[in-house]
Amino acid sequence: MATTTETVELHTADAATPGHSRHEEEGPPPAGNATVATQPLEVKGVIRLKVFSAAFCFLNAGINDGSLGALIPYILRHYDISTAWMAIPYGTAFTGWLVAALIGGYARVTLGTGGVIVAGAVLQFLTQVFRFWFPPFGLFSFSFFLVALGQGLQEPQANTFVTTLKSAHRWLGLIHGCYALGGFAGPLIASAIASNSNGNWAAFYYVPTGIGALNLALCSYAFRDETTFRQRNRPTSTQRASTAALSELKATLKLKAVWLVSVFFFLYLGAAITAGGWVVEFLVVVRDGRLSRVGYISAAYNGGTALGRFLLAEPTFRLGEKRMLLVYSVLAVALQVVFWQVPNIVVNAVSVSFLGFVLGPFFATAVSVGSKLIPKELQQSGLAFIFVMAQAGGAIFPAVTGVIASQSGVGTLQPILVGLLAAMTVAWAIVPTPKKSNTQ
Repeated sequence: MATTTETVELHTADAATPGHSRHEEEGPPPAGNATVATQPLEVKGVIRLKVFSAAFCFLNAGINDGSLGALIPYILRHYDISTAWMAIPYGTAFTGWLVAALIGGYARVTLGTGGVIVAGAVLQFLTQVFRFWFPPFGLFSFSFFLVALGQGLQEPQANTFVTTLKSAHRWLGLIHGCYALGGFAGPLIASAIASNSNGNWAAFYYVPTGIGALNLALCSYAFRDETTFRQRNRPTSTQRASTAALSELKATLKLKAVWLVSVFFFLYLGAAITAGGWVVEFLVVVRDGRLSRVGYISAAYNGGTALGRFLLAEPTFRLGEKRMLLVYSVLAVALQVVFWQVPNIVVNAVSVSFLGFVLGPFFATAVSVGSKLIPKELQQSGLAFIFVMAQAGGAIFPAVTGVIASQSGVGTLQPILVGLLAAMTVAWAIVPTPKKSNTQ
């Protein structure tokens, strides 16, 4: 980013000297080579390439995450396990995000923003190698830890970079729309392979292996100027990195806005992943749908999410981010009630598509709001913490749903989702409204 014509201040832990950093009076310095831009960055030249790389990394993650809902019925039958066992991969995924949040600050100081992005891409690529040969269930579950750790390192950096751009809300809508686009393509590809390969559902993972390789190559090139390595002849660099990362984390956890936005994300992603992850099994068991046909409905949900992120980003921003997300939340509750009360697969498919559509702009919009509430020097740490809370919801609620479903039936999914969406609405209502900025 230092190659642009915009005025940019670069702060590193090694470069900071006592008495010379304005952050000594205002708070802890940003970790690594985190960028604090005095003016939004124009999307041109190398910045355009970085935006494309950020979008592709979310596409890669979306294909991986979105495919699970379509594969769950095959996984349950292949390993001959109950729905409660799916708590294990969901739980290991959360652990990966938690570890990423704990080591993220130190990793940025040590490797630089670009180095962390590349490290995340390496982990995601290597993860897929564990998957396409029908691994034992324990190893298959452990792979969710590795891929989540990779995403937890890569995605917060990409998000923070995009928040520094001019008209950031549009670019946030783009990259998160690409995630939903991956979530749309993932179930389609997974269902097609699983239903036409005599039960060889694991062959699907050849696809994210190839896409992961492209993601690794692209981000390695695009962010090469932001990749740094600790100098071995500087013995105090490790201590400085640890001190800077710890100071940043402590300052972040003192921010009320971080906790309020985190609660919203905890409930939002919990509802979104539960809806997308269990919809196919619900339609098979409760609605008596044929697996080869209803397996594509999770793609309809993610397709609606993609459209929502691409089409609603601008009107949501112009009409008021806080206000519009409240409207979408009420619509989401209504659509989920329709899905629950109308026992018709066609109506269910339509309602779940519209549910994805109205939930589409939530992630990017909430990131946009959160980035305005968190000081620039703490955004990377703040967003990393928010994302781990989001992934906690995305792991806990689907896992709990699976455990409850194993005891009381898959039909319990619907009241759980209605309750989650209602709680999410309340959580968003208490998130502070950021002050208007002339830089967006």
